Amino acid sequence: MTLLVQTLVYLAAGVIAAPLAKMLKLGSVLGYLIAGVIIGPFALRLVGEQADVMKFAEFGVVILLFLIGLEVRPALLWSMRKAIFGLGLSQIVVTAGVLAGAGLLLGLSPRMALAAGLILAMSSTAIALQTLEERGLRQGAVGRASFGVLLMQDLAVIPLFALLPLLVPAGLAAHGVGGDGGGHGGESLIAAFPAWLQAMVSMAAIVAVVVFGRYIVQPGFRFIAKARLREIFTAAALLIVVAVAALMQAVGLSPALGAFLAGVVLAESEFRRELEADIEPFRGLLLGLFFITVGAGLNLGLVASQPLTLIGLVIGFVAVKFAVVAVLMLIARAPSRTTFAVATALAQGGEFAFVLITFTLGAGVIDPDLAAKLTAAIALSMALTPPMMTAYEKIADKVESKKPARAAPESDPFEAEPDVIIAGYGRFGQVASRLLEGSGFRTTVLESDVDQIEVLRRFGRPVHYGDATRLDLLRAAGAERARLLIVAIDDKEKSTELVETVSKAFPNLTIVARAFDRLHAYELLRAGADSVERETFEGALSLGVTALRRLGLRGRQAMRAAAAFRGHDQRMFDQLAPAWAGDFDENYILASREAARTMEQLLASDLAQLRPDADSWSTDSLDAQLREDARN
Repeated sequence: MTLLVQTLVYLAAGVIAAPLAKMLKLGSVLGYLIAGVIIGPFALRLVGEQADVMKFAEFGVVILLFLIGLEVRPALLWSMRKAIFGLGLSQIVVTAGVLAGAGLLLGLSPRMALAAGLILAMSSTAIALQTLEERGLRQGAVGRASFGVLLMQDLAVIPLFALLPLLVPAGLAAHGVGGDGGGHGGESLIAAFPAWLQAMVSMAAIVAVVVFGRYIVQPGFRFIAKARLREIFTAAALLIVVAVAALMQAVGLSPALGAFLAGVVLAESEFRRELEADIEPFRGLLLGLFFITVGAGLNLGLVASQPLTLIGLVIGFVAVKFAVVAVLMLIARAPSRTTFAVATALAQGGEFAFVLITFTLGAGVIDPDLAAKLTAAIALSMALTPPMMTAYEKIADKVESKKPARAAPESDPFEAEPDVIIAGYGRFGQVASRLLEGSGFRTTVLESDVDQIEVLRRFGRPVHYGDATRLDLLRAAGAERARLLIVAIDDKEKSTELVETVSKAFPNLTIVARAFDRLHAYELLRAGADSVERETFEGALSLGVTALRRLGLRGRQAMRAAAAFRGHDQRMFDQLAPAWAGDFDENYILASREAARTMEQLLASDLAQLRPDADSWSTDSLDAQLREDARN
């Protein structure tokens, strides 16, 4: 099968699988994996054998590791030193030790048990980070801890490639390495060398990459940048990645490892952000192809012939990795929800494991039977990661909902006669609350995030635990006596549900709600809100005022321009409200286009008077206009 046909099959599978998986709420990663199983050589046989499939996939990991390498700056390493060198290193050592011990108990030789333990200690950088990103956990405490462990694992691959061949008995070393080229399909130029010499050549290649990147690549990028040809800069970035990957392959190491090193070398370069922007578009596509090839590489014949063995192997090593990470996180005094989220995200096998399996098999460290079982088990564990995360989140939510007493101290009774109830005390609700309290109004705050409440209590903020959509809790908080309810919940569906509930149960209570965007604002108004505020509108408008002043307008002119825009936008908002029926139907689209054209014409007419050479106007007229816009 030609490369062009394989590419067609992979792209078609990805285009079909990812949207379907998203619609079924399975996550794109699991969709790619299932698509790979279907088109793989052990199902429909639309693509080649496993070796061909894994070669096709490797460049996706190459790009991912290059981008990760660009983030490995000394400042980052220092700020995350506990997660990387503490949690990450401990995870590798403890996990490998426990799994090696289990391998000895199952009858493996010491060298095979140790190799298997080190291989299974690796987690999937691609799947873990993608899964966390889809669930909004990539930038928080869960994402930071997971990234630290994964980064340490990536760094550990460098010595593993050098040390694993040393496990080979002297009589088997030459035969194993010579037979398979060091695990790279015979493409290694040093395959026939003794193991110690291969290790030295590999280390020399790594040093060469560092020196080349620092003293040749960076000046080369400066030269290319002067030409101001964006496509040449992108081509040069890809050239560096491919060249370094090819060098690593030539000395028997992983191309992904070379790409990672290239990224590390360029991490302090002034071109780092430009490189990230140029390479990023390739990442999502190639990672999707990688996940498909992982599924295609799953040997369904082996799974069918030895199901109990493989199920036991998967459950065993996933449970060990989960337990090790969880214990280490608890020792570090991480919150329980963060602890188990990180443990779940890192419990699978990794993409580097496939490379290490091929490498150790070719070097004679492990035998073909163990290699096949490890490959199948790791692929299965990868496929299980998205549903495991989904199951964990559901369990965690249920457990959290049963623990209201932990975050609702009895020492903080509700305000007897509150003027305002604030539902949600995140970044939006805090600003509104502080303004009202500073103005002398009594407030009662409800928040459902236990961790957020604990932090706020340390700062002396009286916040009450509870789900504001519960009528009994609202009554206890004083909704029947309060004058105003501010809905600042960081959840579209729940905020709309709360507005609808309160408007029916407490018709005399004025409701002011935070909207995520224009369409959510329409939903809140239809649900019964008296007034809505789009969360980013005023901030963006204020930024626009600053930009106008930087462009030459006087302060009053910039404020008048913002006032004119605010007034026209509000009129357009009110005009389109009746046309919104909960979906982008033809009536709404036509009305929106017509309103936008009208607004642009009126706004252009108003702003034409605000040019620096236009007549200025008095402060009184400006204040009058601002008051009029505020009333509208």
